[in-house]
Amino acid sequence: MLTIANLIKKFQQPGGGELTVLDVPRFEIANGEQVALIGESGGGKTTLLHLIAGMLAATSGSIRIDNIELTRLSEQGRDRFRAATIGYVFQTFNLLPAFSALENVKLGMSFGNGRVDHARAMDLLDRVGLADRANYRPKQLSVGQQQRVAIARSLAGRPKLLLADEPTANVDPASADLVLNLIIDSCRDESIALLMVTHSMEVAGRFERIDRLEDINHIPALKQV
Repeated sequence: MLTIANLIKKFQQPGGGELTVLDVPRFEIANGEQVALIGESGGGKTTLLHLIAGMLAATSGSIRIDNIELTRLSEQGRDRFRAATIGYVFQTFNLLPAFSALENVKLGMSFGNGRVDHARAMDLLDRVGLADRANYRPKQLSVGQQQRVAIARSLAGRPKLLLADEPTANVDPASADLVLNLIIDSCRDESIALLMVTHSMEVAGRFERIDRLEDINHIPALKQV
């Protein structure tokens, strides 16, 4: 499903020169596999997810997803590929405030194959326990409920790979456990490969496979951004 080889990402520094934040010789995830990637906050985990999702362009190296070489695609090509193949759960939810929960989930479908399936959108909201909040806007929902809508949206386009960036970081402990269960169980039910990054060993402990960023990245943590 996902194969990374000799991946390097550098950023231009304000005072001149470049800072290398990622140097990943090899990293793989199989179809349907669930992986927790643990590392300190600010250690480069989000940068890695953004590269895998095509939100950032790699400086060099290979990112192959579902037999497509992402680094050979244009920015527009990466956007289209992400919409059709990858789901993303953000720390900060990224729900559109003017849209209802249902509309936010449907928007996730329209970005993918362009077909909006009302029944599936409602089913996803029901799965995350929010069918009765379908017409509520984000500001009318609790923080935990907003993250659950974001999970439903991430699954709307039937992705083959789901990326989750510290999805429990901004919710209370009770909601965090529910959010974690929803992501893990939904990916298992739909045979979606899952990569979740976290700094919490408690969260990572829910996964059969746990990798450490310091083990796959050859750049010392103190030099990362």
